[in-house]
Amino acid sequence: QVQLVESGGGLVQAGASLKLSCAASGSTLNTYSLGWFRQAPGKEREFVAAVNRYTTDDALYADSARGRFTISRDNAKNALYLQINSLKPEDTARYYCAATFLPAQTMKANKRVDYWGQGTQVTVSS
Repeated sequence: QVQLVESGGGLVQAGASLKLSCAASGSTLNTYSLGWFRQAPGKEREFVAAVNRYTTDDALYADSARGRFTISRDNAKNALYLQINSLKPEDTARYYCAATFLPAQTMKANKRVDYWGQGTQVTVSS
């Protein structure tokens, strides 16, 4: 079983950048496909991005994340990252790290997640 802990969120102005991190313990991350979800107040949790176990070449993104968000992983450091550029007020949400034993496509298509982190809050002011 893996434990996921996110960090890097905060209160920023529109146009700023943030890099979220997800640190894992209890298991090695290369066992899992990894991803990021977010949940804004009053809305359902939504898929943001995901990567398969050994490569980021085939990273998957939600349409809303394409172009400004970049997901990456460092299996040697047991870590997952999400770089967010040109932040917008509508990016305000709690961002969650997620892991699944299945391919990353299942995370995007079915929101299939076996493990969740507790989340890190991102608030973007206009």
